[in-house]
Amino acid sequence: MEKGVLVSVIVPIYNEASNIPGFFASLRRILQAIAGYDWELIFVNDGSQDNSQAELEKLEAHDSPELAVKILEFSRNFGKEAALSAGLEKASGLAALMIDADFQHPLELIPEFIKRWEAGAEVVIGVRKKNKNYGLIKRCGSFLFYKIIGRISKLEMRPNETDFRIVDRCVVDAFKGLKEKNRMTRALIDWLGFKREYFLFEANERADGHAAYSISKLIRLAMNSFVSLSLLPLKLAGYLGLFIMLTDGPFGLYVMLGKYVFYWPYAESFSGPAQLALLITFLVGIVLTSLGLVALYIAHIHAEVLGRPLYVARPPRRGRQS
Repeated sequence: MEKGVLVSVIVPIYNEASNIPGFFASLRRILQAIAGYDWELIFVNDGSQDNSQAELEKLEAHDSPELAVKILEFSRNFGKEAALSAGLEKASGLAALMIDADFQHPLELIPEFIKRWEAGAEVVIGVRKKNKNYGLIKRCGSFLFYKIIGRISKLEMRPNETDFRIVDRCVVDAFKGLKEKNRMTRALIDWLGFKREYFLFEANERADGHAAYSISKLIRLAMNSFVSLSLLPLKLAGYLGLFIMLTDGPFGLYVMLGKYVFYWPYAESFSGPAQLALLITFLVGIVLTSLGLVALYIAHIHAEVLGRPLYVARPPRRGRQS
């Protein structure tokens, strides 16, 4: 039998015992209907507290050259970002598809992702049109996150893009060179660049169980993303100090000259405590500006510690067939 192109499918698992059998059956049916491919299913058990590991081990009975099942079990819950990173580290296919096991990512769209990758897209990103499980708080939080990250960073992230995506081997290899610990996988893949396409989809209802990402975890992920993808939070004190100095300084000078030199009527109305307040505010501006200068040096240290490459080069073109 002729060997097909190997594609890795990365599935993070956290307390999905009730979903795993049905998810695997549906996934296998769809994958086996796509001609010309072999599949490597990488299930990353992110420290589940239920019977997810036992359910995953049952899947090893279906292991075959055309549909290999690999299981990676974490010693505890390290989070979805760590699970996706581990899956990409372990992936050996010419492309890697990331998908959740709760059925919110429509499995029937996988052939379309493969088709767009075959056509030359190095990253095909699923963009959620609507999520039936998102409440008002999560919808507002998602809207604000993408608005803020788009303004404070040089990163091009489309609102509502998800981890439901396929990435080419060249993207996987480049991603493996990023060593930072606090990470948002989809944002780092976007940072790498490469040829991208976007695919709109409507998220399904979660099949069973509860969402692994609570609001507090989402806030923590957003804050980590702001810090790792932009230096603006580090420089805010300096910007605020400059603003205070540029506004309070001329106004304070006007008051002092008008009260003690030129005797301007409006300036003479400022009492001693008011003048002291202006002076203190100006000094605060100097302190914040000085902190901003220190922040510039910290920003350079931050960039060096992250250890990201200066550039990412696209490797020579290679065919899809092996």
